[in-house]
Amino acid sequence: MAKRLMIEGVVQGVGYRYAFAERAAALGLAGWVRNRSSGAVEACVHGPPDAIQSIIDWSHRGPGAARVSHVHVTDDAEPAPAGATFDIRPTV
Repeated sequence: MAKRLMIEGVVQGVGYRYAFAERAAALGLAGWVRNRSSGAVEACVHGPPDAIQSIIDWSHRGPGAARVSHVHVTDDAEPAPAGATFDIRPTV
């Protein structure tokens, strides 16, 4: 299973990407997370449905300093990365 998430609110400058990557790796997910120049955080996740639902649920809260206003989830995720890793990508 794969999903793309677009997380909006106060999600940059609060450690969101690093916390997301740590949580995703702990859940055994592959994929990536990055900041968007719009101020959002974007992620693609690949893995078992229950693990993906867990990261989606977590993304609505994020780390303590984050203030998430909206999480948009779609099925248009990129193919899974080689080696089943979870990466933090540069801002686009």
